[in-house]
Amino acid sequence: MNPQYFFELSGESKDMPLAEAIRCLEAETDSFEVVKSGPGYMVASFDERFLQGVADRIALTHSIGLYLGEYTPDDVSGLESVVLPQGSFAVRAKRFEGMMKDTDSQGLIRKIGGILSRNNDVNLREPDVVVRMQMCDAVHLYIEQHVTDTDLLEKRKVGERPFFSPISLHPKYARALINLTGVRRGGTVLDPFCGTGGIVIEAAEMGMKAVASDFDEEMVIGCQENMDFYGLELADFETIDIGEIGERFPEMDAICTDPPYGRSTKTGGENIDHIYARAGEAIPKSLRKGARAGVVLPHTVEFPMMTLENVYLQKVHGSLSRHYHIFRN
Repeated sequence: MNPQYFFELSGESKDMPLAEAIRCLEAETDSFEVVKSGPGYMVASFDERFLQGVADRIALTHSIGLYLGEYTPDDVSGLESVVLPQGSFAVRAKRFEGMMKDTDSQGLIRKIGGILSRNNDVNLREPDVVVRMQMCDAVHLYIEQHVTDTDLLEKRKVGERPFFSPISLHPKYARALINLTGVRRGGTVLDPFCGTGGIVIEAAEMGMKAVASDFDEEMVIGCQENMDFYGLELADFETIDIGEIGERFPEMDAICTDPPYGRSTKTGGENIDHIYARAGEAIPKSLRKGARAGVVLPHTVEFPMMTLENVYLQKVHGSLSRHYHIFRN
């Protein structure tokens, strides 16, 4: 029987973190089961040998760990049968979006700590084991095993690159977009509006073959410069129009792109909606059958030659929302 793992999801988007976690499991495991999910979490069962692969690529999950169960504030007696790994421990609590306000979290920590300390010593400053308590629809406890390295993602954000444009996805969301396509490690990922390379940087970091194209030669050169800066390689690249990608880059395992929008965008004088429509015709010609494309746009669109599986909304600021479209070819 496979162990169960708790995923502490971020609260930045209503349903994108859960969808990303499920797609990561599809891409990295041979089988899994979503046991339960709720506000700010998912519990999934899968073989332990796949845990590292999932943790290495996921972006919209704060931490993952071995699930110890669901409890109520009034009854945590079930913890008496829990055996922690050897070493000292500490219990750390978090309320998801202010839920369970009437529960005394510190009192609950003391109660849980009292039970677990029968076999392990408490060390609040430098514990060997961190037991996380997520307070939301119930009290969920898990042993923290992997924490998403947000500092590393921050170091790859647009302002830290030698060549950059202010309009660019944060690495966390570029990574989430790739994950939402369910592309497997080693697969080929094309960004046909590569810009400064934010998406292909993350694809290469995640172990995919990154392919970049753009109609603007300056962007393709800048994308290469940024890849070199991070010690990464493009599997292929070209300065071409979006309409030419099917012939130049056939049978891609995923297409992930954040096409141009906004006043400062270079379009070569072409109407922006016409570019989107041509992209909708070109992308399925470049994508292998059954594979997915992730396309970020400021509004929802339909590409008639592909099936729209989901759209996830991210509110950036007052006048800008991003819609993460997931199409299947």
